[in-house]
Amino acid sequence: MKQKLLLLALFYLYPNLGFGQVNAQKIERYIENARKAWGVPGMSVAVVKEGEIVTCKGYGVLEEGGDKNVDANSLFAIASNTKAFVSSALGVLHQEGKMSLDHKVRRYLPGFQLYDAYASSEASVTDLLCHRIGLGTYSGDVIWYKTDFTAGDVIDRIRYVPQAYGFRGGYGYSNLMFITAGEVIHAVSGLPWEEFVAQKFFHPLGMDRTVTTIDDLDAKGNYATPHKPVGEMNLPIAWVNWDNMGAAGGIISSANDMARWLIFQLNNGVLEGDTLLNPSIQNLLWTPHNNYTVGLESRERNPGTNFAGYGLGWGVSDYFGNRMITHGGGYDGMYSQVAMLPELGLGIVILTNTMKSIATPLRYYIINAFIEKDRRDWSAEALKRGKQRTRVDEKIEAVKKARRPGTRPTLELSDYAGVYHTHMLGNIIVSESNGRLKLEFVHAPDLSAELRHWHMDTWEIRWDKVHAWFDFGTVRFLLNTELNVTGFEFDVPNHDIFFHELNVEKIN
Repeated sequence: MKQKLLLLALFYLYPNLGFGQVNAQKIERYIENARKAWGVPGMSVAVVKEGEIVTCKGYGVLEEGGDKNVDANSLFAIASNTKAFVSSALGVLHQEGKMSLDHKVRRYLPGFQLYDAYASSEASVTDLLCHRIGLGTYSGDVIWYKTDFTAGDVIDRIRYVPQAYGFRGGYGYSNLMFITAGEVIHAVSGLPWEEFVAQKFFHPLGMDRTVTTIDDLDAKGNYATPHKPVGEMNLPIAWVNWDNMGAAGGIISSANDMARWLIFQLNNGVLEGDTLLNPSIQNLLWTPHNNYTVGLESRERNPGTNFAGYGLGWGVSDYFGNRMITHGGGYDGMYSQVAMLPELGLGIVILTNTMKSIATPLRYYIINAFIEKDRRDWSAEALKRGKQRTRVDEKIEAVKKARRPGTRPTLELSDYAGVYHTHMLGNIIVSESNGRLKLEFVHAPDLSAELRHWHMDTWEIRWDKVHAWFDFGTVRFLLNTELNVTGFEFDVPNHDIFFHELNVEKIN
């Protein structure tokens, strides 16, 4: 009898002791085993349930080969999980009557211009937030990536990004549109998007370690190092400044701070009785505005999903009859994942310091631990798929296989040198020195490279610095019938930064 009373007392004193704690420990063991199997240097994971933290801790180290451990307060780039903060900020401005999500973008940014006049004049703020503007996925990201352009400069160049599908007629994930959304916040509130988001969310929620620029990392301390996978190794790489696209992916946070964000979201935008984000607005953000195709392959991998779409700053789908709100994030050397099942009060955040897709299988494992469905080894299955050759690998191999060694350029090296121009990125300089060609981007000096002759009028790009999203690439110089160089075209196989969109013309 005394033993039963003691157990009962312990239950009331420590409500997470027992089933909840056992599950937390099992989840933590699975995460750590998966981390080792995937070769992820470090990660931080938080799980919240019905307003309480089930687990929030770090795994591994801040940098490969180092001795500083990751903890719940370690900082990682959350990348595109920033988008939910931006859409929520616009939701706040909407509920305050200072703007409307249905208003045209040009009402706030008169110079906003897309690929044609109709789309430019009709695009609404809602269109910015649900990826139906008519641009292809990641199209135009080359404009902001490692350039010295401001957000305003980037928006001025969106007009040159090619149309991929009909206005509001498809889905194309667009960072450019969220950069634009950030400038709408600035135009309406008078505050830069990052200051507005901090004022409305970071400070009230106690997200004291969350920042929006790498310039603040040293002052905060305890931050992870990004890594680029190279074979079986993880190469530490430098943090990259994303200030000019910050509204699309610039927030840097911790599992502990993000747990606060999830609890707030799962509490319908209410913080300690104070409604920061009206439930009706939050429901609008979580309503699909643009649908994805759920095909046979995706159903085999995710058998509990019957529909999927994009709301405003959030992905929306179902999972075994549960509504699921998600988003992923990819930064140079870091991936992240956020997921919520609102009706269960369940929220998950996964932050990693390398570019390996461990987060999605961990998300499903954790969810299934709570709903008791599909208890497969998600990590092992995804790891096996991840080791298969990608389309980028196949493309690079095809280019290398087609090389014709022993050929010579049509012209003298000095004839390829000169000033080239592209509307998206400005001037590009090709110079010749000591029998070598050099490639320099006037507005993106970190993208400089040496050009090594590949075959005929094609040169291999040997980047001066390591880049997270791409490695091998070539440029092919274009000649007219009079054998004058008129421009060149890029071929840099990768999924994210599309150099081939640059229409490069020689101007001198």
